[in-house]
Amino acid sequence: MMMRLSVVCSVLLSFVILNAKANSNPPANGMVKIPAGKYTSFLADKTAKQVAVKSFYLDVKAVTNAEFLEFVKSNPRWARSKVTALYAESGYLKHWASDFSIGSNYEKVKNSPVTNISWYAATAYAKWKGKRLPSLNEWEYAANAPLVNSQRTVEQTILKWYSKPTPIILPPTGSASKNKFSVFDMHGLIWEWVYDFNSVIMNDDSRSNSVNQSLFCATGAASTIDKENYAAFMRFAFRGSLKAKYTTSNLGFRCAADVKN
Repeated sequence: MMMRLSVVCSVLLSFVILNAKANSNPPANGMVKIPAGKYTSFLADKTAKQVAVKSFYLDVKAVTNAEFLEFVKSNPRWARSKVTALYAESGYLKHWASDFSIGSNYEKVKNSPVTNISWYAATAYAKWKGKRLPSLNEWEYAANAPLVNSQRTVEQTILKWYSKPTPIILPPTGSASKNKFSVFDMHGLIWEWVYDFNSVIMNDDSRSNSVNQSLFCATGAASTIDKENYAAFMRFAFRGSLKAKYTTSNLGFRCAADVKN
């Protein structure tokens, strides 16, 4: 089943590559180099192992509305009225006024993270910038780094964020938190797409293509594991509910890039 998913993702990504014109911007522009290291994965209780992550570049901040507008203007096929239903559902960029205009709220939201973006659109943007989406392990590794200038732990920050509704107008990027890698807003602002978002725990029945919901029961998780893992349960459950064309008002993305040896 996982092999089937990998093949499907590879085929779909090929379509995305055909639909975005590559740019020559340097990978390190607006990015920080994340050093190689290890982190305890969400599956650590079951597999009892840490995940090794190679060094990579990661955007310091999530992609903003203004930045994505530049992409759409350069790649009109990704405009709201032109993108096909295969690549984005009807809510794609619904908070914008039109294909190439954010609208009267432009000054308020130009530096806010772009949302209502499908995985396909995020992947196309990343390629246009000469980058890519971070892998799940890269994102989790960077997101587990301790926060700086904060009295809260990562887990406390996550749980406080989960307890609040998504504001109609999101704050600008860089306003939520900063970690020791000098990366902003990994938690507390938006959810973020990762390249292999659908590589979450699947149902034990190999004939099924659904997430094992019993592993993601919020009340069960809260009563059997600590709050740190509860935060991870919620994050992975959200990813497990997604399809590549889905869009939501609190889901955006940032880009990554390989470190050239």
